[in-house]
Amino acid sequence: MSSPEIASLSWGQMKVKGCSTTYKDCKVWPGGSRTWDWRETGTNHSPGVQPADLEEVVKKGVKTLVIGRGMSEALQVPPSTVDYLKKNGIDVVVLQTEKAVAEYNALAARGVKVGGVFHSTC
Repeated sequence: MSSPEIASLSWGQMKVKGCSTTYKDCKVWPGGSRTWDWRETGTNHSPGVQPADLEEVVKKGVKTLVIGRGMSEALQVPPSTVDYLKKNGIDVVVLQTEKAVAEYNALAARGVKVGGVFHSTC
């Protein structure tokens, strides 16, 4: 299974190719995507992305995980989260969301088993 292309991104809206849902924040992995609901793990801009936010995508067998920190990079990514990914043998890329989507799509187009979590506002 390949990682789905992110078809569009604008403030507060993301579309994944082959999916009719419009996401505010989303998780993507080879063969799928879904809403990233921060309430599930109690995520906030600070301290930011927690390992619990990424477990689902990690379990899909990704080799690289791209994290989009938001349009203004308000979403934090603590060192403990990066360490969690590295301990699982996963390369991690943390970028402003527009850049993160471009990087994710480039990796997906090359056939990399890439996953992502993206915040589409602040």
